Amino acid sequence: MPDGPAKILVADDVEGQRVILEMLLTVDGYEVHAVEDGREALEYLKDHTPDLAILDVLMPHVGGLEVCHRMKRIARLRSVPVIILTALRDAQTREEARIVHADRVVHKPLTGKDLRATVRELLEQGAPTTP
Repeated sequence: MPDGPAKILVADDVEGQRVILEMLLTVDGYEVHAVEDGREALEYLKDHTPDLAILDVLMPHVGGLEVCHRMKRIARLRSVPVIILTALRDAQTREEARIVHADRVVHKPLTGKDLRATVRELLEQGAPTTP
């Protein structure tokens, strides 16, 4: 884990979901940058390298899977662990997450305890890729 609080990018188009994620993560001492869609996430990533990204699958403009795909193609962002957040539970979504090299898939509705454990694990253990 980096010196100081880990920086986490959260991209979700549902304001209530962003607020919940931000609250859960800041309570654990993480620095959270929340955006409302994939386009804003990509704009943020131009100048910043978070320690972890949590990306919703279905967002306007650019979805989380596409953001992950683009991140993993950039050397500076390739090792940033990515959690794909989705209400979709189908095999195709899991396969797409695997193809874009997401590190985990977390299903909505969230359980704060499980998400917090996943975030902690990915930050501490170097993000093994097993969505």
